Amino acid sequence: MSSTTMTASQMKEAASYIAGKIQIKPEVGLIMGSGLGVLGDHIENAVTIDYSDIPHFPVSTVEGHAGELLVGTLSGRAVILMRGRFHMYEGYGPQLTAFPVRVMKALGVTSLLVTNAAGGVNLDYEAGNLMLISDHLNMTGKNPLIGSNDNEFGVRFPDMSEAYSKRLRAIARETAAKQGLKLQEGVYAGLLGPSYETPAEIRMLRVLGADAVGMSTVAEVIAARHSGIEVLGISCISNMAAGVLDQPLSHEEVMETTERVKAEFLALVKELIRQF
Repeated sequence: MSSTTMTASQMKEAASYIAGKIQIKPEVGLIMGSGLGVLGDHIENAVTIDYSDIPHFPVSTVEGHAGELLVGTLSGRAVILMRGRFHMYEGYGPQLTAFPVRVMKALGVTSLLVTNAAGGVNLDYEAGNLMLISDHLNMTGKNPLIGSNDNEFGVRFPDMSEAYSKRLRAIARETAAKQGLKLQEGVYAGLLGPSYETPAEIRMLRVLGADAVGMSTVAEVIAARHSGIEVLGISCISNMAAGVLDQPLSHEEVMETTERVKAEFLALVKELIRQF
């Protein structure tokens, strides 16, 4: 399925297949970034569905992305979790990248937590910080809403003035404070990848107001808001971006950092889900 042929009927077919495998109606959607899929291990009574078995679903090809959907309960809430997401740098168009969000909406999801591993652009950040996403810069040059609009998904020109819910961000800040967790808050810049940014590009992003940079999230959030889903986003600052430190960047460093912050990430997210 190409990025230009995603239809409401295909979304419904995928949602119908998933609904036939589960006994509960999920309320909260969870999309886990590189190395953060460990949250899936904490879902109770989980039903696991491989992406390859779901009609019209692409398959994740990135290390650290398991490629499976889990449905069950977490912190007393019915959740659906993507252990592994899709990226445009894998060759998927923005509509297909955001397709799982459409399916979640069809299954009954009303709120969405998106997480990612990101490079720190803000010089006050350090690897291992968690950053609450206050807003994003879509630097991909692509948008999942391009093309004819299907009113079953949402309006032609959706408002993005509150892409990331003020209500959920307030809950996140309060929860982190109670846990004694330092939680940064800033703007996420989404680029295409898969090459990491150059030092010059990072300087440009800093001037534009970015605090962190990554290769995911923006298409999913645009589709979620288009569908009326409330969104909370958290970035794990897995490394400082190019030019900040005099060292090369690697995916291995990303995975090592997310492993290091796993405990505090899990504690924060599990409590947040309880309050969604």
